[in-house]
Amino acid sequence: MATEQECDEAFHALADLLARLDPDLRTKYILPRTVSCKVSDLGLVWSGRLCDDGLVDITTADEAKAQIRCSVNSDDLLLLVAGKQNVPTAWATGRLRIQAGPRDMLRLTSMLSI
Repeated sequence: MATEQECDEAFHALADLLARLDPDLRTKYILPRTVSCKVSDLGLVWSGRLCDDGLVDITTADEAKAQIRCSVNSDDLLLLVAGKQNVPTAWATGRLRIQAGPRDMLRLTSMLSI
């Protein structure tokens, strides 16, 4: 099981990855949304905001009423962010759960296929 600090570093690494994406690509696939991710084995929730700059305002919080919510265990989070686990496969096998509206799901799945 990964630690809280490792997970926090993973979320910030994800924010860095999104910040380095081509701005046109971010605009095409990312709508301004609030997001939260529950790390199930730690019982902690990280939240932030997706915007034109990527993922910003990352914080730990109580279970938020975010527009896009996901749940993953700490080890899978680290593997996903490091690119050692495939996001569509993790999602299809239930290792990563995502709750979002239909429009957001379409954009997310389109972005993951590039």
